[in-house]
Amino acid sequence: MLNLPLANLLTEPVGVAHYMAVSAVLFVCGALCMALKRNALGVLMGIELVLNGANLNFIALGSRFLRGDGQSLGLDGPLMALFVIVLAAAEAAVALAIVLNFYNNYDSVDVDRADQLQG
Repeated sequence: MLNLPLANLLTEPVGVAHYMAVSAVLFVCGALCMALKRNALGVLMGIELVLNGANLNFIALGSRFLRGDGQSLGLDGPLMALFVIVLAAAEAAVALAIVLNFYNNYDSVDVDRADQLQG
Protein backbone atom coordinates (compact mmCIF):
# COMPACT_ATOMS: atom_id res chain seq x y z
CA MET A 1 0.00 0.00 0.00
CA LEU A 2 1.20 3.50 -0.78
CA ASN A 3 2.31 5.62 2.14
CA LEU A 4 0.31 8.74 1.27
CA PRO A 5 -0.63 11.41 3.84
CA LEU A 6 -4.33 10.82 3.05
CA ALA A 7 -3.97 7.12 3.82
CA ASN A 8 -2.39 8.05 7.16
CA LEU A 9 -5.28 10.39 7.94
CA LEU A 10 -7.76 7.57 7.41
CA THR A 11 -6.01 5.07 9.65
CA GLU A 12 -4.77 7.23 12.55
CA PRO A 13 -6.86 8.28 15.55
CA VAL A 14 -8.59 11.64 15.28
CA GLY A 15 -6.11 14.46 15.79
CA VAL A 16 -5.46 18.05 14.84
CA ALA A 17 -4.77 17.14 11.20
CA HIS A 18 -8.28 15.71 10.84
CA TYR A 19 -9.84 18.88 12.21
CA MET A 20 -7.69 20.96 9.87
CA ALA A 21 -8.80 18.88 6.88
CA VAL A 22 -12.49 19.30 7.75
CA SER A 23 -11.92 22.99 8.36
CA ALA A 24 -10.27 23.39 4.95
CA VAL A 25 -13.19 21.62 3.25
CA LEU A 26 -15.69 23.90 5.02
CA PHE A 27 -13.69 26.99 4.11
CA VAL A 28 -13.37 26.04 0.43
CA CYS A 29 -17.06 25.11 0.17
CA GLY A 30 -18.00 28.46 1.68
CA ALA A 31 -15.68 30.39 -0.62
CA LEU A 32 -17.09 28.59 -3.66
CA CYS A 33 -20.63 29.23 -2.47
CA MET A 34 -19.89 32.95 -2.09
CA ALA A 35 -18.26 33.14 -5.52
CA LEU A 36 -20.76 31.10 -7.53
CA LYS A 37 -24.18 31.88 -6.04
CA ARG A 38 -26.31 34.67 -7.49
CA ASN A 39 -28.83 34.49 -4.69
CA ALA A 40 -28.11 36.71 -1.68
CA LEU A 41 -29.19 34.00 0.75
CA GLY A 42 -26.75 31.56 -0.86
CA VAL A 43 -23.96 34.10 -0.43
CA LEU A 44 -24.88 34.50 3.25
CA MET A 45 -24.76 30.72 3.70
CA GLY A 46 -21.29 30.73 2.11
CA ILE A 47 -20.14 33.38 4.58
CA GLU A 48 -21.40 31.25 7.45
CA LEU A 49 -19.50 28.21 6.12
CA VAL A 50 -16.29 30.23 5.93
CA LEU A 51 -16.76 31.47 9.48
CA ASN A 52 -17.47 27.92 10.71
CA GLY A 53 -14.29 26.70 9.03
CA ALA A 54 -12.32 29.42 10.79
CA ASN A 55 -14.00 28.52 14.10
CA LEU A 56 -12.97 24.90 13.73
CA ASN A 57 -9.38 26.07 13.23
CA PHE A 58 -9.59 28.22 16.36
CA ILE A 59 -10.94 25.30 18.37
CA ALA A 60 -8.44 22.75 17.05
CA LEU A 61 -5.34 24.88 17.32
CA GLY A 62 -6.18 27.19 20.22
CA SER A 63 -6.80 24.36 22.65
CA ARG A 64 -3.82 22.34 21.52
CA PHE A 65 -0.92 24.68 22.19
CA LEU A 66 -0.05 26.24 25.55
CA ARG A 67 1.71 29.53 26.11
CA GLY A 68 5.36 29.58 27.08
CA ASP A 69 4.64 29.71 30.80
CA GLY A 70 2.68 26.45 30.70
CA GLN A 71 -0.07 27.94 32.88
CA SER A 72 -2.66 28.45 30.13
CA LEU A 73 -5.93 26.55 30.28
CA GLY A 74 -6.01 26.35 26.50
CA LEU A 75 -9.17 28.44 26.20
CA ASP A 76 -7.78 30.95 23.70
CA GLY A 77 -9.22 29.12 20.70
CA PRO A 78 -12.71 28.49 22.12
CA LEU A 79 -12.97 32.11 23.28
CA MET A 80 -12.04 33.37 19.82
CA ALA A 81 -14.58 31.00 18.28
CA LEU A 82 -17.26 32.30 20.65
CA PHE A 83 -16.42 35.85 19.62
CA VAL A 84 -16.70 34.89 15.93
CA ILE A 85 -20.07 33.20 16.56
CA VAL A 86 -21.40 36.37 18.20
CA LEU A 87 -20.17 38.48 15.28
CA ALA A 88 -21.67 36.02 12.79
CA ALA A 89 -25.06 36.25 14.50
CA ALA A 90 -24.99 40.05 14.35
CA GLU A 91 -23.84 39.95 10.72
CA ALA A 92 -26.63 37.54 9.80
CA ALA A 93 -29.29 39.73 11.43
CA VAL A 94 -28.12 42.88 9.64
CA ALA A 95 -27.62 41.11 6.31
CA LEU A 96 -31.06 39.48 6.43
CA ALA A 97 -32.64 42.86 7.16
CA ILE A 98 -30.89 44.31 4.11
CA VAL A 99 -31.95 41.34 1.95
CA LEU A 100 -35.58 41.63 3.06
CA ASN A 101 -35.58 45.37 2.34
CA PHE A 102 -34.08 44.72 -1.10
CA TYR A 103 -36.67 42.03 -1.79
CA ASN A 104 -39.51 44.37 -0.82
CA ASN A 105 -38.22 47.00 -3.26
CA TYR A 106 -37.20 44.83 -6.23
CA ASP A 107 -39.06 41.47 -5.81
CA SER A 108 -35.77 39.64 -6.18
CA VAL A 109 -32.72 38.74 -4.10
CA ASP A 110 -30.38 38.56 -7.11
CA VAL A 111 -27.04 40.08 -6.14
CA ASP A 112 -26.46 41.36 -9.69
CA ARG A 113 -29.28 43.87 -9.18
CA ALA A 114 -27.74 45.16 -5.96
CA ASP A 115 -25.73 47.83 -7.81
CA GLN A 116 -28.83 50.03 -7.54
CA LEU A 117 -28.32 50.30 -3.76
CA GLN A 118 -25.82 53.14 -4.13
CA GLY A 119 -26.74 56.08 -1.92
